[in-house]
Amino acid sequence: MHVVIMGCGRVGSALARSLEDRNHTVSVIDSNPDSFRRLGPSFAGTKVTGVGFDQDVLDRAGIDHADAFAAVSSGDNSNIIAARVARETFGIQNVVARIYDPGRAEVYQRLGITTVATVKWTSDQILRRLLPAGAEPDFRDPSGTIRVDQISAPEIWVGSRTVKLQEQSRSRIAWIDRLGEGVLPTRESVIQEGDMLHLVMREENADHVYAVLNEGPEAD
Repeated sequence: MHVVIMGCGRVGSALARSLEDRNHTVSVIDSNPDSFRRLGPSFAGTKVTGVGFDQDVLDRAGIDHADAFAAVSSGDNSNIIAARVARETFGIQNVVARIYDPGRAEVYQRLGITTVATVKWTSDQILRRLLPAGAEPDFRDPSGTIRVDQISAPEIWVGSRTVKLQEQSRSRIAWIDRLGEGVLPTRESVIQEGDMLHLVMREENADHVYAVLNEGPEAD
């Protein structure tokens, strides 16, 4: 992919390096040329000084052959305008904008521009770590029907097959974090001590899932 990034702050520079590490080509736009120092000496992409919603600046960044555009400057208005220009003028479908105002983020999400509301995301992350397990999911789909919860494997389930937990709880284990690696469970997989389970469930079924986790496996 070729990705154009507007904003070379901490987020933009980290995003640019991550994309390069994955062998994508990157152009970074920022109105302050000193910001490009954050990219480091090994950055091989294009650095363009200018405003990210200026069409000439976007042309120099290779917007004509870009597969994606990220607007991650420090200004909501600039990010919104740049995202709309990339999408509506240049036809880039994969557009993401960082928006600090959660209310604005929801509006532009409905207009088809993927937004990351920084304040809401941060507060949600903290909330999940403050509240008891199950109080807040890691993810909830836009309809509010499906949720994903991250759960430490209950001691009472250690040694049981993952398929048994899924059948009893009427949930699905999307993946397991085990010893620093992601594991996709099979029908023969067994829950181990220290596993972190990522459970997909219907919102209406959450109470049942947690009841099964606490009660343990039924006798065969």
